[in-house]
Amino acid sequence: MTRWLVDAMNVIGSRPDKWWNDPKKAMREFAVTLDDFATRTGDEVTVVFDTDPGPLEGIHTIEPVIARRRGRNAADHEIEQIVAADDEPGSLRVVTSDRRLVEKVTELGAKVTSSGRFRNQLDA
Repeated sequence: MTRWLVDAMNVIGSRPDKWWNDPKKAMREFAVTLDDFATRTGDEVTVVFDTDPGPLEGIHTIEPVIARRRGRNAADHEIEQIVAADDEPGSLRVVTSDRRLVEKVTELGAKVTSSGRFRNQLDA
């Protein structure tokens, strides 16, 4: 089992599918995709959103987290805090392509998978 910690907007933004026309809808759809992935694989998935996506209906397996901070890089800060507070950061796999976040969580002991690579995994 893998423990995934996903930077939602980083993965959503990795594909130019016009998500920006309705970002809240894109976040909710992404949560459903992640929930399906977690159910199928048995992996533990925590997804971190920069802002509240609204009601996440049909979500049973993943753990959604909404960043407590506001503004740019809100999810990055939240992810950093989650990794720093984890008893076993080496068992976490952070999904992001944000270079600064990669450096921070790697220093804390977590592993990293790029957003594009993870998106391909979801689509497979």
